[in-house]
Amino acid sequence: MQSAISKKATPAEKWSSLQNKMTTNKVDNSQRTAAKVAGWSGLITFAIVVFGNYLLLNPLVVPGDAAVTAQNVVAHQTQFRITVVCFLTYSLGVVVLLSALYVILKPLNPGLALVGALSRLVFALLWLLSTLNLLAMLRLLSNVNYLQIFEPNRLQALARLHLGATFDDYYVGLPFFGLAATVCAWLWLKSNYIPKGLAIFGVISSAWCVLCAFVFLIFPHFNKVVNDYLFDTPMALFELIVSFWLLFKGLKPVPPNQSQADAL
Repeated sequence: MQSAISKKATPAEKWSSLQNKMTTNKVDNSQRTAAKVAGWSGLITFAIVVFGNYLLLNPLVVPGDAAVTAQNVVAHQTQFRITVVCFLTYSLGVVVLLSALYVILKPLNPGLALVGALSRLVFALLWLLSTLNLLAMLRLLSNVNYLQIFEPNRLQALARLHLGATFDDYYVGLPFFGLAATVCAWLWLKSNYIPKGLAIFGVISSAWCVLCAFVFLIFPHFNKVVNDYLFDTPMALFELIVSFWLLFKGLKPVPPNQSQADAL
């Protein structure tokens, strides 16, 4: 008898449960459209940044040799400029993605949705800064008249410095990306729009990314303890899976399991 009474919900708890169900189960047309936009933009931006960074830019860079790197860039200027366009397109794609996610998640918590959107916007702006650094590198190697007063090896060193600055741009922006992903994962967890297990993985992997990014900025040799690919790969995997989910499953609230129903 005592167990049965303890499980009986109070009127306030019933009202809270009803509000929660209304919040998580009611999906309007703008959210459904935004889900498709978020799915496509998430997948396309991922493909663009991988293509630009790993297939176009990285083959031109020779670690520890600024002269050979400069020669590669000069010899493959079109490839290098396509990299710049890829980075610019990625930045624009992130803006599209954050806008779509804001539309989806705003009904759950407008304040947190805004924090996530603004954090992701900072990350997008830092990718714009990376494109400017790449263009500055190209200008230093362009052999224009006003640069003739500098020796070639100095120009090559300065060019390599601008290329290295793109690395700094990314890792300064990474905490903002991680924060945005953490906030969004938390809202996904509250929404029931994606499986609970996936949302929990998103919260953990995104918070891990924020932690690693801050530790790396303080202790630059941290990547010798934890490989820098492990900073953001779990979070990137989460965002990639969510993009597929939104594209192919849409915003169909996931029914809670029996244990969750009993807890209510």
